[in-house]
Amino acid sequence: MVVLSPPALDHCSLIKTCKPAASVFTGIPVIDMMDPEAKTLIVKACEEFGFFKLVNHGVPMEIATILEAEALRFFNLPQLEKDKAGPPDPFGYGNKSIGANGDVGWIEYLLLNTKPDVASQRTLSVFQENSEIFRSAVRDYISAMKKIAFEVVELIADGLKIEQRNVLSRMLRDEKSDSCFRLNYYPPCPELQALSDRNLIGFGFGEHTDPQIISVLRSNNTSGLQICLRDGTWVSVPPDQTSLFINVGDSLQVITNGRFRSVKHRVLVDNVKSRISMIYFGGPPLNEKIVPLGCLLAKGEESLYREFTWSEYKKSAYKSRLADCRLGPFEKTSG
Repeated sequence: MVVLSPPALDHCSLIKTCKPAASVFTGIPVIDMMDPEAKTLIVKACEEFGFFKLVNHGVPMEIATILEAEALRFFNLPQLEKDKAGPPDPFGYGNKSIGANGDVGWIEYLLLNTKPDVASQRTLSVFQENSEIFRSAVRDYISAMKKIAFEVVELIADGLKIEQRNVLSRMLRDEKSDSCFRLNYYPPCPELQALSDRNLIGFGFGEHTDPQIISVLRSNNTSGLQICLRDGTWVSVPPDQTSLFINVGDSLQVITNGRFRSVKHRVLVDNVKSRISMIYFGGPPLNEKIVPLGCLLAKGEESLYREFTWSEYKKSAYKSRLADCRLGPFEKTSG
């Protein structure tokens, strides 16, 4: 267990809740990639939850295990060593601050570019100070996650009966795709033990939706991830380090004209165990127009959103607070 120095993390972000801790939810859709009905089941899961668990995905466990070990090795370094890879620009090492608008969490992270030929000085310093094994592990894992993301969005296109099967995957495959990869580390928060009887919970990462098209998440076996159901209820997602979890992002919500909903989610911290997660965010090129697909609109159905580019949305989203309704400014008003 790493003991963090004061400059990294001071006090866990706490909120008071009048409700008991969110229950473990057993209704998370589980999609078997080998199931002939996977495309139909994925569409249903995206409509009902904006979230599902993917099994039989074909990614060797060894790839994730090696990366997790290397990431933990980095996060266990002395604070001065980690700080050489930060502050994020936006790529690189960060802690506590989430974005530039005042959001904080009990978290350390590495944000990395997914383009092998593009690297910021912050990204380069991560690997210069650490082993080549880390660089190789990141590269192998990102490659595997890209493949999964491509397959999932093509199954979505099949399930939606879109004639052009690559209508979504082409944006992720594009050499100018604005995708990124994030390693999140949530250390134990010992102060929660003393506060547990006061209905206080600690946030590692506050509630938000992902702006991109799709997110592919893998974590260790420490719980903490919660999603918000359509009725506003927060439920805990049972951890499963052998599976992948897929999030619908804001951009996919727009592309489907609200048929899919980007899932609101958050991460709570544990007072004893650390949590580490790895997320591939599949984003379109900056100049890509984000607009509902005409083939998905019923006769006479109007677009719920005005047309915008991913660059416009990205700039707007990252100027907002985590819990803001980021799509609000892009919705068409009635009349």
